[in-house]
Amino acid sequence: MEISEVRKRIQAAITRSKQRAAERRARTDEAAKAYSTFLDTIAVPMFRQVANVLKAEGYSFGVFTPSGSVKLVSDRNPQDSIEIRFDASGDMPLVVGHVTRSRGSRVVESEQAVGDPASVGETDVLEFLSRELEPFVQR
Repeated sequence: MEISEVRKRIQAAITRSKQRAAERRARTDEAAKAYSTFLDTIAVPMFRQVANVLKAEGYSFGVFTPSGSVKLVSDRNPQDSIEIRFDASGDMPLVVGHVTRSRGSRVVESEQAVGDPASVGETDVLEFLSRELEPFVQR
């Protein structure tokens, strides 16, 4: 194969890579802004409402807002928690739910996508929380 053809193909690959990286940065910046709004107006208030309902039902949970996330933590066992955070590591930035459960001396962690920061709503957050709370409130 001619060196000129090899060079053209490699240069085209470099150009495509730079374009995709620029597009990804733009998507991430836009999603980060949407996530910040989502966190302040939807996630944090919903986590607080859920914590209040849990306390009224006899389950003691606290809400913490570490930088860029919101976390519901059991007062009985601080390792038991449900958190929502922003994940920009993939091709499409996502709101991700992170759950940590302790089972004896073992800690089990799981993570799942909740949705796109621009479109996740109160119903999505409440659905995620109610589904993930079930193991914590079993007696």
